Order: sequence, then C-alpha cells, then structure tokens
Amino acid sequence: MKKIVVTGGAGFIGSHLVDALIEKKYDVYVADDLSFGTKAFVHPKAHFFRVSILNPKFFSWLEKVHPEAIFHLAAQTNVRLSLEDPVCDAKINIFGSIKLALKAKELGVKKIIFSSTGGAMFSNTKFLPYKESVPINPISPYGIAKAACEQYLQTILSESSTKLVILRYANVYGPRQSHKGEAGVVSIFVRRLLENKPLTVFGDGMQTRDFIYVRDVVQANIAALSSPSQGIFHIGTGKEVSLKELLKRLTDISQLKLTVQYSPFVKGELSRSALCPRKALKELGWKPLVSLDQGLSLTLQGFKEKI
Repeated sequence: MKKIVVTGGAGFIGSHLVDALIEKKYDVYVADDLSFGTKAFVHPKAHFFRVSILNPKFFSWLEKVHPEAIFHLAAQTNVRLSLEDPVCDAKINIFGSIKLALKAKELGVKKIIFSSTGGAMFSNTKFLPYKESVPINPISPYGIAKAACEQYLQTILSESSTKLVILRYANVYGPRQSHKGEAGVVSIFVRRLLENKPLTVFGDGMQTRDFIYVRDVVQANIAALSSPSQGIFHIGTGKEVSLKELLKRLTDISQLKLTVQYSPFVKGELSRSALCPRKALKELGWKPLVSLDQGLSLTLQGFKEKI
C-alpha cells in the first residue's frame, strides 16, 4: 500500500482528497495545524498529526513516514488576509513550501502535487479563459506568494528524481468550505441563504468567477497522481459566471429569498476570471463532470445537514 502525505488534509479540499485516497486503499498521512482546517473533517482511517509545516517536528515526522507522494495543500488561502498581513501570508505559503520541497528532494519522494491558484494568478482579461501559456500577473500578495511557490518548487526539484505537478484551481466550492474570504463566496452565499440573513456583495455583482465543484478538483488530483505527466495544469470549467447569476441559481434551486446589499469593490480582487482546462484533459485525462446546478444542489444539501 502506497504511503501518501496530505498537508492541509483537514481543510476543505484536503479532507475531500483524503476521503478519496482512502477509498482507493492508499495509506494516508495528514499534517494540519488546524489553523484553517477542522479535525472532524479528517477520515478516521487517516493517520493525523497536528503540526504546522513550519515546525521542525513536521520534517522529523515526514522522515519517519517517508511517503511515495505528497499532496501539498497546506496554505493561507484568504486573499483579503494576504492584503492585511502579507508577511504572515509569505511565511506560510512560501517558506513552508520551500522547506517541504527541500525535504522531499532529500527523501527521494517520487511526486509532489502542489495546489496553486488560477483565480489569483492572472489579471489581463483579454486572455480569458486563461491557458497555462498566458504570462502570470498576480495583483494580491496571495497570488504573488503562490507564483513564487511555483517557481521555487520548479527550481528546487528540477534536477531531482521528484516529479512535480502544479494544479492551479479556479474557484472551488462544495460541502465543508469555509465562509471566510473571497474564495469562499459560494459558502458565504449558501450560509446567508439558509440562515435567512442579508448578504453583502463587494462590487456590482457583475464580476465573474469560474466555479468548480470540489469532487472534480479531487479527481484532478487523483489523475495527477497516476499520470506520468509533469508541469502546470489549470483545473477549472472554462466558463465565467457572474455573482448575480450565481445568486439567481442559488435562489432558484433553494426556492429561498435573499436580501442583497452592495458595497465598494475590494482592492486586490479580480473583475473576471476563468481557466481553460484543455491541457488537463489532454495530458491527465481529466475534465469537470459536475454542472454548476448539480454542484450547488449538493452544496446546499451539505450545508443543510450542518445547520
């Protein structure tokens, strides 16, 4: 049985990935300091270690586990927090990733699959939907940190036996998603809807995002693990959906009403975003299968069970 480490495995995407890996009979080890994750999300068959990836104890633990592959999802993912405290953002997202790559190289780990961002990596909307060949131009510290991580990992692992796959996600949504931060927009909308509370939208509601259901993202990670391909892949649908359209879909599906208030646009956030998934289809054999309406229905159901 292959040993797999998932950093950030108690988080939104990480915990769903752990579930899928255990279902496929992998021996899964989770490292998470629970600053953003939730212990209850971790599958009972996973080996859990509460630790920060900045802590020397994490690297001692990693040596003992000696995994064949590492899914690196541990990160500070809040764009607004990165604007408020870019130093904290860089410590977690850059320094932790550099140390992890160096240790993986030393241990001879066969593959690292790094969770990056597509939504915060680009700002020139004339290239929509963004392909991997489009030059990156992040406008927030979070996007800048992720871009730096990509380049550090590529450089560190370029002359090693450790293969590197970088998955740039569009706006992932689904059950277990935090309502904190701009990336959790679906979670925020759903919670407000189900709790019958007014919602604040920053901007005019016409800004767009590429919304992809968490199950599809998990399957992209599984495909990356088994594929011989390396490099950067965009994991999205290629479709833009405005926040106003998202709200309409949610209210139509739920048959509930929502009071919406509009506030000024937030600095560092994009007006439009979408990722082209063609390369992932060609090289990983992956494509998104869950429609937006299906995903929103599943998300609503998941949150109803928790309220």
